[in-house]
Amino acid sequence: MSLIQRVSHYIKGCANRLGAATPIAANNLNASLATLQSIDGAIMSAIVDSSSGMILGQAGTGLNIETAAVGNMEVVLAKIKTIQALGLQESIEDILITIDTQFHIIRPIAAQEGVFIYLILAKSRANLATSRLTVRAVEAALQF
Repeated sequence: MSLIQRVSHYIKGCANRLGAATPIAANNLNASLATLQSIDGAIMSAIVDSSSGMILGQAGTGLNIETAAVGNMEVVLAKIKTIQALGLQESIEDILITIDTQFHIIRPIAAQEGVFIYLILAKSRANLATSRLTVRAVEAALQF
């Protein structure tokens, strides 16, 4: 199934499949997204259900976050599958994707299987180390 087909499929059926993720209190979600957006260089942030690619919350502008969420859902699922195939008793702490002008940080939420934080940063303005620490703190503070 192509990415476009996946996006179309997720738009049509995500609401029914979202049952895998427990709802996040709106004030906690908004505070978490505000914290992510306060990071120097933050472009966009989202909390994503990795079973469907559905965005549970988002902040910022500049990219098609729906397409990015579905694509990164595939990244997370592929990495989990690889870890399992290797027989590792490990979990993903975070995934960093670096492109020419941006950092993309993907961090699965340990307290809620199937949900991850997605943050896009401008490479020229972001401090990667402090950004990762802030994302980790947001993950710890998220309540489901």
